[in-house]
Amino acid sequence: MTTLSGKTLFITGASRGIGLAIALRAARDGANVAIVAKSDVPNPKLPGTIHSAARAVEEAGGRALALKCDIREEDEVRAAVAATVDAFGGIDILVNNASAIWLRGTLDTPMKRFDLMQQVNSRGSFLCAQACLPHLLDAPNPHILTLCPPPSLEPKWWGPHTAYTLAKMGMSFVTLGLAAEFGPRGVAVNALWPRTLIATDALNMIPGVAAGNGRKPEIMGDAAHAVLTREAAGFSGNFLIDDQVLRQAGIGDLSGYAQDPSMPLLPDLYIDP
Repeated sequence: MTTLSGKTLFITGASRGIGLAIALRAARDGANVAIVAKSDVPNPKLPGTIHSAARAVEEAGGRALALKCDIREEDEVRAAVAATVDAFGGIDILVNNASAIWLRGTLDTPMKRFDLMQQVNSRGSFLCAQACLPHLLDAPNPHILTLCPPPSLEPKWWGPHTAYTLAKMGMSFVTLGLAAEFGPRGVAVNALWPRTLIATDALNMIPGVAAGNGRKPEIMGDAAHAVLTREAAGFSGNFLIDDQVLRQAGIGDLSGYAQDPSMPLLPDLYIDP
């Protein structure tokens, strides 16, 4: 399979950044995309809403459904899944992209931030999978793709920001568990993570870096597309890196993805240089 034409994707955090890039790449194939996010009204500090994302998806050739949803809330997630199924007849792909970030040490991490990250990252990914799986199990080539890093117990990734690493690795361990449980039932459950920083608003959380030190979100959109068009059977439990996926797909020149070719690319968190 080389296209997502006619497939239905349920993408969390899809109003901007990487989630939107994945949605737009699928839309170019003629996919149906549920834009699932909290961003219902414009925010001057964070451009993009579910409505502007839905318009962009439709302009790119897809069909869109804008769904305001806080993935911490079980009722909202289940309602969003039901609305997607009502609109498009099913769900073929879940992309767990929504994530909360706070890159501070223990003494500088309010428990409100700690709770937010655990609820959005690992719990939210688990909840969205639980809600989508009854429909994915009926789909002909079902995928769950979660934006999370390869699991690691390296202290260097934990010491600077234990709370965030716990939340992000929680997504990774959820992926491991779901792959073990549902991979044998034909659902491709995998993870995708960028080799370098990605030029999104999340970079504002990392001191000392700029958008020019990263690649454009489109690299993740293209890499996700390469993953999601693969045969699902027997393809589960993989922790994939964006540039590796693209090179395996025959794309060797990645220079066009650089946000600023004059600036050095910096590795993302959880990636050794």
